[in-house]
Amino acid sequence: MRPQQRPLYRRVNTKTHGVGHGDGGKSRWERNTKKAKNNGSSQGAMHKRHRHGLDYTPLYKFLLSKVGQDWDAVYSAALARLDTKEPIFNLVALRQEEGKPYVRTGESTYFSGLYVGDDNCLAVVDPELTVEQMKPLCPCCTHTFNGKRFTRSYDAPDQAIS
Repeated sequence: MRPQQRPLYRRVNTKTHGVGHGDGGKSRWERNTKKAKNNGSSQGAMHKRHRHGLDYTPLYKFLLSKVGQDWDAVYSAALARLDTKEPIFNLVALRQEEGKPYVRTGESTYFSGLYVGDDNCLAVVDPELTVEQMKPLCPCCTHTFNGKRFTRSYDAPDQAIS
């Protein structure tokens, strides 16, 4: 019997002070009012379909390690170790025209965009793109591209004095 493989996602701490989730809103104040009772559309579920606390970095590294391999085998292997298939298509496009050179997956985390080629193999959209070409957007964060730190430093935009 084969041992269970580890999932391609990890749970992150969502109980920490200052972690914002974008929850809440006006619906909690409008519930049980006359206006809400007369409006049939407000009788649905109160929760959004957000899945907080999951980090798919292991999935993205797994997909990058499988470049050049058969897409059907890579897809079935990844799907068996995931909770849902949507995160796969954050990085992988089914056609080259739909692919992006890089994909931003967090505040300061970037990965190479992938696509499924005509030969049904997984390929990189822009293989010439390297970490040396990437430029950070802000001076405060540690920016990474495919798990490697940016080598270029932040250049403040020129501010004209008027």
